[in-house]
Amino acid sequence: MTGNGIIMSVGTSIKTSTLYFKIRLLMDRCLKETQAYGLSDIKGCQKKLVEQLTQRIQESPGPPTRKLIARCLATLFSVGDTFLLFETVNKCNDILKNKDDSPSFLPTRLAAISCVGLMYEKLGRMMGRSYQETVQILVKSLRSAESQTRIEIMLTLEKVCSGMGSAVSNVHKEVYKAARPCLTDRVMAVRCAASKCLLEMLNHAPFLYTAELESLATLCFRAFDGSNYEVRCAVAKLLGALIACTQQPQKGNPAAAQNKGAKPISLEEALGVLMSGFLRGGVGFLKGTGEMIKGSSGVNREVRVGVTHAYVVFVQIMGGVWLERNLTTLLTHVLDLVANPKAASSHVDAVYSRKCINFILRSVLGRMLGEKAQASACKEITQIVAKQMASIDFNPENAKDCNQETLFSQHLLVCALQEMGSLILGLGTTAANLTTDQSLGLIEATLSVLVHPCQAARLAAAWCLRCICVAVPSQITPLIDRCVEGIENMRSSPEAIAGYSGALAAVLGGVRLSPLGVPHTKGKVTLEGRAGALSAMHSFLQNCPELITEDIIRRLLTPIESALAMLTKMLVAEFTLTENPANTTTSQLRAMCHADDSVILGSWLQETDHRTIEDQLQPNSAAGSGALEHDSCCLFRPVAPGEMIPGPLPLGVAVIDMSVVLFGQIFPRVANKHRLQMLDHFAECIRHAKSSRQEAVQMNVFTAVLSGLKGLTEAKATFGQEDVKKSAVALIIGALTSSNPILRCAAGESLGRMAQVVGDSRFTAELAQTSFDRLKSARDVASRTGHSLALGCLHRYVGSMGSSQHLNTSVSILLALAQDSTSPVVQSSVDTLSPVAPLCLSSHLSGLALHSACWNVPHPLVMRGGPSLVTVEGWLEHGFARYTINENKRPIGKVWSLHALALIADSGGPMFRGYVEPTLSLALKLLLNVPESYVDVHQCIGKVLSALITTVGPELQEYTSPLLQQKRVNHSTKIAFHFLLLKKESDDHQDPLVQAEATSCLQQLHLFAPRHVNLSSLVPTLCRTLSSNHLLLRKAAISCLRQLAQREAKEVCEHAMTLASESRDANTVEGLVITESGLPGVLFSMLDTETDSHLIKDIHDTLTSMLQMMAADNLSQWLALCKDVLTVATESSSGVEEVSTLSVVEDGEGEGEETEPDDDQAEFHAADDQSTHPAVQPRWPTRVFAAECVRKIIVACEGNKGAHFDLALAKEMQLTKSRGDYLVLHLSDLVRMAFMAATSDSDPLRLEGLKTLQEVIDKFARVPEPEFPGHLLLEQFQAQVGAALRPAFSPDTPSHVTAAACQVCSAWIGSGVARDLNDLRRVYIVAMAGNGSAPNFLTTMSRSAATPSSDNDEDFGDFEFRGESLLNLVQPELVSLSQHWLAALRDHALLSLPPVCDCDASDILNLTEFASQLPHEGGAFYTTDTMECSRPHYSASWPPILHAAALWLNASGFDKQPGPGPANVPPVPNNNATTGDSGTDRFHLLFGICMEALCSPRSSEPLESVLTCLQALYTLLDSDWPRTVLMSDTSLGIELCNVLHRLLLTRDSPAAQLLVMEVLKQVMKAAQDSLDVRKKKKLKEMVPANQESSAVQEVDLLGEGDRSGEITPSKSLVFAVLEVCLCLLVRQLPALNPAPVVTPTTRPSQLPSEGSGRLIASALSTMEGLPRLCSPQGAAAILPTVLYLTTNVMKECATKGVHDPTVLATSVPVTAALHTLRTLITDRYCKDDRVATEWRTLLQSALAKVIDLAKTGCEETRLDEVTMLLAVAVFVLHAPPEVVCAPNLQYPCINQFRQCLQSDNITVKLKCVQTVRTIFAHSDRNVATPYIHALAPRIIEFLYTDASRLPVSDAQLSLTLESIHTVETLITLAEPKHRIQMLTLLVPILVNCLLEDSAIRDADKSRRTLHEQCLQKLMKVGPQYPEEFKALMSQSSELRTKLEIAVRSSQQAQQQRARLESNANKPASSQGPIIKLKTDFSNFTAT
Repeated sequence: MTGNGIIMSVGTSIKTSTLYFKIRLLMDRCLKETQAYGLSDIKGCQKKLVEQLTQRIQESPGPPTRKLIARCLATLFSVGDTFLLFETVNKCNDILKNKDDSPSFLPTRLAAISCVGLMYEKLGRMMGRSYQETVQILVKSLRSAESQTRIEIMLTLEKVCSGMGSAVSNVHKEVYKAARPCLTDRVMAVRCAASKCLLEMLNHAPFLYTAELESLATLCFRAFDGSNYEVRCAVAKLLGALIACTQQPQKGNPAAAQNKGAKPISLEEALGVLMSGFLRGGVGFLKGTGEMIKGSSGVNREVRVGVTHAYVVFVQIMGGVWLERNLTTLLTHVLDLVANPKAASSHVDAVYSRKCINFILRSVLGRMLGEKAQASACKEITQIVAKQMASIDFNPENAKDCNQETLFSQHLLVCALQEMGSLILGLGTTAANLTTDQSLGLIEATLSVLVHPCQAARLAAAWCLRCICVAVPSQITPLIDRCVEGIENMRSSPEAIAGYSGALAAVLGGVRLSPLGVPHTKGKVTLEGRAGALSAMHSFLQNCPELITEDIIRRLLTPIESALAMLTKMLVAEFTLTENPANTTTSQLRAMCHADDSVILGSWLQETDHRTIEDQLQPNSAAGSGALEHDSCCLFRPVAPGEMIPGPLPLGVAVIDMSVVLFGQIFPRVANKHRLQMLDHFAECIRHAKSSRQEAVQMNVFTAVLSGLKGLTEAKATFGQEDVKKSAVALIIGALTSSNPILRCAAGESLGRMAQVVGDSRFTAELAQTSFDRLKSARDVASRTGHSLALGCLHRYVGSMGSSQHLNTSVSILLALAQDSTSPVVQSSVDTLSPVAPLCLSSHLSGLALHSACWNVPHPLVMRGGPSLVTVEGWLEHGFARYTINENKRPIGKVWSLHALALIADSGGPMFRGYVEPTLSLALKLLLNVPESYVDVHQCIGKVLSALITTVGPELQEYTSPLLQQKRVNHSTKIAFHFLLLKKESDDHQDPLVQAEATSCLQQLHLFAPRHVNLSSLVPTLCRTLSSNHLLLRKAAISCLRQLAQREAKEVCEHAMTLASESRDANTVEGLVITESGLPGVLFSMLDTETDSHLIKDIHDTLTSMLQMMAADNLSQWLALCKDVLTVATESSSGVEEVSTLSVVEDGEGEGEETEPDDDQAEFHAADDQSTHPAVQPRWPTRVFAAECVRKIIVACEGNKGAHFDLALAKEMQLTKSRGDYLVLHLSDLVRMAFMAATSDSDPLRLEGLKTLQEVIDKFARVPEPEFPGHLLLEQFQAQVGAALRPAFSPDTPSHVTAAACQVCSAWIGSGVARDLNDLRRVYIVAMAGNGSAPNFLTTMSRSAATPSSDNDEDFGDFEFRGESLLNLVQPELVSLSQHWLAALRDHALLSLPPVCDCDASDILNLTEFASQLPHEGGAFYTTDTMECSRPHYSASWPPILHAAALWLNASGFDKQPGPGPANVPPVPNNNATTGDSGTDRFHLLFGICMEALCSPRSSEPLESVLTCLQALYTLLDSDWPRTVLMSDTSLGIELCNVLHRLLLTRDSPAAQLLVMEVLKQVMKAAQDSLDVRKKKKLKEMVPANQESSAVQEVDLLGEGDRSGEITPSKSLVFAVLEVCLCLLVRQLPALNPAPVVTPTTRPSQLPSEGSGRLIASALSTMEGLPRLCSPQGAAAILPTVLYLTTNVMKECATKGVHDPTVLATSVPVTAALHTLRTLITDRYCKDDRVATEWRTLLQSALAKVIDLAKTGCEETRLDEVTMLLAVAVFVLHAPPEVVCAPNLQYPCINQFRQCLQSDNITVKLKCVQTVRTIFAHSDRNVATPYIHALAPRIIEFLYTDASRLPVSDAQLSLTLESIHTVETLITLAEPKHRIQMLTLLVPILVNCLLEDSAIRDADKSRRTLHEQCLQKLMKVGPQYPEEFKALMSQSSELRTKLEIAVRSSQQAQQQRARLESNANKPASSQGPIIKLKTDFSNFTAT
């Protein structure tokens, strides 16, 4: 059949899938309808449904189908009637009785068995006594059943026992007899099923753990032999539960009452049963026979590993309380195991046994015990170690007698010390009490082992000491001293020298993990050596590159090439075993292969919790044989990730491993001829080797080849010439057909990588064609599997290989192989034995039991999880006939072909789209037909499914386009249905690997198509998975939850809470219960038990995502969760809680009194769990993360500030809106949690607590207390803050914790919370008591001194003690602190010099100068040895120290010499002998540090440092003397301006830019002061005092510009300042750029923000002072620039939309621009004859520009009219008349005012009238007259309109009144003879605005106000101008009458108001008080 035909056949519809889906719908419908409609609907159709389902049983259903049929039947009978139940059972029994053994009838039989089992499980005792017949039939069928039937029967018997309970006690023994042979069945799945059956029987059959205890235990030991990983886990669970049953009271079990007379089994006896299996493999267990055949005399390692599992399961079932109570017994027993000679018959056995014991201890002590109980375990182990060492007789005379005992006791010490080290490492600094407990003597006991005669014990002690030093860094220095002392005192003892040397190396190796390191005088290790000529050449090339020539290079290449060839030969000889007689194999092969090949390699075991013990069972790998004695250098080296104890491999393996790795580096760099020689040599070595040695050589060779190919890929090098390619291809192709699957996998990987390196499509096509040809013709399994994988690897590394034909052919072949079930060769049987070439996996390291040379036993990796060996017991019991029946075919071909298909699908991308449907159909077909026991197939199906989802993922997404949606919705729904169908089947699978793959697939599907994923069912499933004992499954579940939480955190948590009501089986080993804390609480609890770093990180990420999305809206829940985690509960074995409280008593308050602790000061205690399985109290890493979460909650709330940080607003929101939970309401909880963390005994937790406390202080420092105005909310927590800080300053506190506390002190002191300095002194005294003048305290004191006083804070009041500031707080210490500050700054300045290694060769001269400045003895707070370590501390601490020093110098004066410090303060070392201590030196020190930091070429300096540095610089220049020093050399000021200019370019922070301008103003002030001094001095020299002279003009020439007016940019301070201002303006207003990058648009520019406006105003105010620094000519030279910038600022800041009524004239930048214009216009140089003409011309030009800006505009924008008016007014009012009276300027100015008077905007008209009035009042009549003539008539005309007389708004009223005021101004300006004319205009206007009596009552507020104002003005005008007023009134009777009426009305109104006021002032009638006071307060006076 052609490839297309195969694909089409696979893609056809599968009827079974439809059936499967219908059954699933039926079951769901039954459940739903029963709940919704009751039983009547079910009963009506139940008979028909039962008939249909039983009929389906006869149709040979597949595994998932029969499972669903059984589930539906059980559901029907459970919710409906049971009248057909027994009939259905009888039908199933009839099927089981059928003697048909044909393969076609097998599915029907299996379906009947499955249905019976589920009905018994679900219906229980409703099944009546039918169980007897059923059990009899099943047991009888078991005898001749094949493997699938045996599996189903065992599972059904388990369900019968589970459902019927003790009611079937009469058949328990019969079931037990049937399960016994199944427990040792040759099929691993049968063993697992039998284990589950017996495990269930333990709950109902007490005879199993009484009379049959030893028999069943022995049976379990036999079941371990030849087992794989799943069997070991299942049988270990059975064995552990069996032993646990002997120690637990059986409650609620009626059958247990029958065994009351049985003798109870003690704990020692129970543990002895396990010990027998660990040491001997069980009593009567084929003694001698199996060991003889396997060639080993030791204990079977599979049995030992299985028993190790059982130990752990036993203790887990018993629980943590039992463990604490029996800790001594268990520890003694477990450690005695490894000391038994039978556990250490050889070195390898001893190593493996130690790993088993360590696994037991780690799993039990490390995961089940809390920190307090772990400390108790450390004490127990210490006593065991001390007792063991005391039993050793070191007398040489008795050495022979105790040599054997000592030899085996070393293993006990190794395990004990390694576990103690791990415990202490996990406890961290909480273990400090253990190390300092003199009565315990932990360190002494560990040190005593350093002189043990055996190396392993000494190395274990050294490693334990390293763990102690890493956990408790304070022990490093004492232990170094103890080790050095031990070496000195015990020189005569070789053991002591070796032991103490190893301990010293281990301690020094742990220093790198310490936060502080060790003192510089400790730990010096000098290693120096040169290794011959190659080292000399290397040194020459590295240090003398300038001497290298081409000739030298050519001469050096010859010896280097020879050395490389020699090294290559040595490496090749190592891994080809040329000189090694043993068959040693590398351990790197699995690591070199691709991680996705784990299903073939079995490397997935590395992802389990049992990796450390399962490694020893893996073939061809020495990974499980690591031990410290193999390489003692590991004591010093870093530990590999994921390991707690280093396990270096044996020397033989390690050498080969390193040879392989080095070969990968050398192979890409050798010549082509050497590559060819090596490849040919590899083939020759393989050809000459035979049997097992050939396989070992092949493994080493292919590991080296893979390493070389990886090296070629990384180096991007070519593979070589054709002969090299042919040799490599021949080598690889030959291994593709190897009988060893690991070699086939390595060969396929090599082929793919080789194609990737060659990069030639033709070469790739040839390789693919070779595999095509072999796959079409070959029938053996090795060829088919090897070449299938080769195709997959080719696609993985070269994509689709550039040809769709290759893709089509590959997919066609693999699809055919995956569904080919006709050939028995393809479906190779692992049970078929044939006398072919033997497979021997011998290794001198692994010592594994080997197969016989007479049989071809399939490779152990066929059965994944370890060696699935055919045991001798199986041959003897069942005979060889069983194995000739090919009944248990393992689908090897399916596994490999599916894996290759997954690789192709994953790499094919869109090109694979055409093969999705047939591949999906194939996957569905296999799932419906392949038994669950074929786990590898199901796992590969999951990988295929994952790849397909990646391919079609975009198609599954939702489409917004209706056309696309209609086109693809049906197709995507169909594909998604298949995915969900496949995933559901995978979920129902029992194997964790398959479930993990299914979870990964669903996670991927959710990524593309979340609408197809039902979270309501997915999330509970994932949550249940979290309690799995399989690490892979937990990791998959957490990874999926992590993805879901990133988008749907709230929904995930809600769905998880549905599990809160579910109950857990009390006998479950693992189990997580979801409580009210929800899923986050479960995740937090997992952090206490998980050890995998990736899993812990995923949990952290999941919690963080949930927190960020939910915390702000669910504060109470999250804060309560964090508080529960941070809560400290006292752990005790008795379960009784010991309550202790912490009373917070301030110094000097309440001493000697008993204080009752309040809830703010009490330590939290969690309620103890009285059960046998209490939850482990949160460990310190979990609590550290909880403290981090608290800070993240604060940050999450910070994004939406508002009520979260405002108590008054939060309470208001709660009252008004009745919703909301705000952070400020939980402030007390935040302080409590920070207090708990800061006062813990874990240093990392203390650091996080202090950080949290500082965060709380920073965020809530300014929050007021609404109930107590003038006070802050944090004031009530002053006692808690002090109590939290006090422990950090105790003498035994590490300095990095003290440093963190210092930062909190600084934040608290500077926060302004404590207004009373006495309150601050408490915190200050706490800090001073712990630090004094130590360097750690410098930063805190500098921050305190640098914190500005809050005296000027008007919002929250002043200090209670007026006149005091924070500087007063540190005043007593300033004498000594100032010395330390300056010394630290000198240190920082010296350490800031560039190191030698950073300088170029051209800087050699500077190097000498720098070296001379560095003091030889070091600085004030560092030495030459600690220089590099000190740099980071100085880099972080210098900014606040600098600011504090600047403040101190500014306050005390630069010339003031510091006096002697206190007597207890040591003098500061002289860190620079050449530097004096004068004021100038101090200034230059601080100024230089500021300049160096601000002008650094890197912008990596934190913004806080830059701000602090600018503040310090401002403070430094804020007094006269430093400014004088600055201007003594003008270049300093210019350089400072240049630095400020660069800072503006590189920093976008408004705060930094504003500080830059403030510093610039200080520079301006310094320049102005310097110029004034020079002018005075010059003037004094030219003329005598008190005499005026023309010399004043001569003095003006001292300014910049001189007589010529020329300003040189590089030498001009004015130019530098102007450059800084221009830079700032251009950054805020890019349109001001003289050379804009883009053309300006016509759109309205965005107005500057408030902060930007302040910056612009600062720049303008700086520029306006520049002319004063210049000579008249120089000022005229810069005037055009200043005017240009000022007018353009007005243009940019006053531009608005044409319809925008906003007035922009009051904005900060516009006001500053107007002020700058006025300053320039009124400058004295404007009237200076030398530049007056030029100055006035420039002013006219500026005025013309303003007028032009007012005229011009565009359709969308215009300039603010009021701004233009004010700008013109500035010129008119303040400029000389010659400037504004020019006709070409005057008329446009008048027109501008005229247009504004005609504006529709009332505000514009009002501002115009006000401005005009000031112009009318101008002192120069020539200026004012034209404006009066042009604008006064307009104003009067307005007053005669109705709009002025009838205002309807306050704005119109103001306009009318302002206009009247303007006319009044004109009257005062008019000449007396013309005054009557002006009054003639004004008086009628005023009278017309008056109202009559009736009109006044009805008028609105505006008209009444106008009436009153006009009447007042008339009453004022009459007396002021009596004659003119009388003349006007006589001329118009109407005006007079109206005025008289208004006056009378006003008088009457005044009289009426007077009467009302007089009545109101009369005293009310006296009335006695209702309530009489009993106390007389008349004599009370305030005291």
